[in-house]
Amino acid sequence: MIIKASSKDYEVIVNNNFDVIEKLQIDKDTYVVIDKKLYNIYVERLFNKIPKDQLYIFESIEENKTIESALQICEIMTNIPAKRNAKLISFGGGIVQDVTGFVANVLYRGIHWTFYPTTLLAACDSCIGGKTSLNYKKFKNLLGTFYPPDQIQICTPFFKSLSEKDFESGLGEVVKFNVMYGEKGIKKVEENINLLLARDEKTLEEFVYNSLAFKKAFIEQDEFDRGIRIHLNYAHTFGHAFETMSNYVIPHGTAVAMGMIVANRISLMRGWLKESIVNRIENVIWKIIHVDIQSIPMNMDVIMAAIRKDKKQTSTDLTAVLMKPDMSLLVVHDVKTSEIKTAITYLFDNLRRK
Repeated sequence: MIIKASSKDYEVIVNNNFDVIEKLQIDKDTYVVIDKKLYNIYVERLFNKIPKDQLYIFESIEENKTIESALQICEIMTNIPAKRNAKLISFGGGIVQDVTGFVANVLYRGIHWTFYPTTLLAACDSCIGGKTSLNYKKFKNLLGTFYPPDQIQICTPFFKSLSEKDFESGLGEVVKFNVMYGEKGIKKVEENINLLLARDEKTLEEFVYNSLAFKKAFIEQDEFDRGIRIHLNYAHTFGHAFETMSNYVIPHGTAVAMGMIVANRISLMRGWLKESIVNRIENVIWKIIHVDIQSIPMNMDVIMAAIRKDKKQTSTDLTAVLMKPDMSLLVVHDVKTSEIKTAITYLFDNLRRK
């Protein structure tokens, strides 16, 4: 799959094995960043030939998705004599992608970058589109740039080693894309959710490819997120708030799935969505979110503060992407605090009963 961008076109290759990594050659001008958990699992099989002085093991937690982490990698990479010919290869999920993508963009005004997304969440969503986002002062994604990799290599066997929590987080974005597709997408994910949960390889490959193909149409039409691409933020305004409230105990894709329930409940309250559609979507979502809500205090003030801080807010009114009666999406700028609180209360009450 070729993704077109203003700075360069880039290729996404989906592999059902590790051949491309096992044959990887690391020359003197290349630096490699690898997620710490991933490295510990695959060091002997995949990463033992990487020179130690060209390797950075990164602990992929939200607290490290900062400008300080990016600058630390920049500092190390300035030791590469090649400068503008330096190359960066990174292995990991969305946090590794955000930090290393930012590095690849700002170091020498742009260096060659290859990304291996190793989580379902990164592979089905964030690996394309060129966004790099860093957290700032405990708020999500306030700093960032647009800088696509030169190449993306997806190796689906990595999904087998994901924890249930991380795998289900990825399914949150998979479900989101299918819901955005409308009736056909909802029916397809309803029919395949059990195969997806069982990590059936062929089913996962199909849904990953289809998710990227769906997103491709948005990002090529609106590369810099000023128009229709904003629709991809469906459920994210609320999802980001749940991540912030939980201090990132709730992972991104799971938070987005929770955000879908809130967004759809607001659409239901407005008479925009039929209750039967809302319930069908929720029946799928309840299968992929497992949150210990008792250990995460529901602080509505913290949630509302995070929503107001969300970068999609453009005024004092609350903005969110909601679904209309024909299941198309609309950026709405008049969402009431009472609507949000009612929908979030419904979500949390149901999570407590699970």
